[in-house]
Amino acid sequence: MDTRESGRDLAAVASLLADATRAAFCLALLDGRPWSAGELARHTGVAASTATGHLHQLVAAGLLVEERRGRNRYVALAGPEVAELVESLASLAPPASRVPPRSLTAARTTRALAQGRTCYDHLAGVLGVSVTDALTGRGFLDDRGGLALTPEGGAFLTGLGIALPATRRPAVRSCLDLTERRPHLAGAVGAALCRHAFDDGWVVRTGPTRAVAVTEKGSRELYRHFGIEAGAARATVPPRRSRDSA
Repeated sequence: MDTRESGRDLAAVASLLADATRAAFCLALLDGRPWSAGELARHTGVAASTATGHLHQLVAAGLLVEERRGRNRYVALAGPEVAELVESLASLAPPASRVPPRSLTAARTTRALAQGRTCYDHLAGVLGVSVTDALTGRGFLDDRGGLALTPEGGAFLTGLGIALPATRRPAVRSCLDLTERRPHLAGAVGAALCRHAFDDGWVVRTGPTRAVAVTEKGSRELYRHFGIEAGAARATVPPRRSRDSA
């Protein structure tokens, strides 16, 4: 492999994410849902034409993919590997560079995101880290030689009614949490657990951000299956707004 050529390729990707607007687009898309150019423009406070130009670059580089719904065009992250890259880079930002919330609503949202959120297609924040710690502590994950699902962990998933789809994606992967600065579970198992938590009513989205809140049923199930006390993982629910006004 030509290291100089590889270095240029890496620098090209890094230069795309070095722009604050493009980076903000990718962070917003970590919620795993497609966004329109207009929604991203309003979310970041840039002109629609500016947003379109940035999105063309991200799509051309393969970081985003386009999706058409009738006459409307949406974009999403190209896959879990892009989401993991964005989250990992964001976790490396020094805490001092983070701007304090400018309003009570922003402060509530920040707290809610820290307590529980989605990281593309898996759970993050206090909730995600608590679930990962519980799985490791109960012997369902083995972290001694790189994170791995144990046979007991496979049986646990079966007991929850979770069957992992056939995929080339790693079954488990450690993802450094942006707010907790500790690993949470990603990979196919992390995605399956997140999907089960939504489908079975353990968690619900709380508005236009990535924040999720643990329901009453979720509190019971988290304690039953993971030994997690409800208060340790319950998210604060911010006021509901449309995503367009986020």
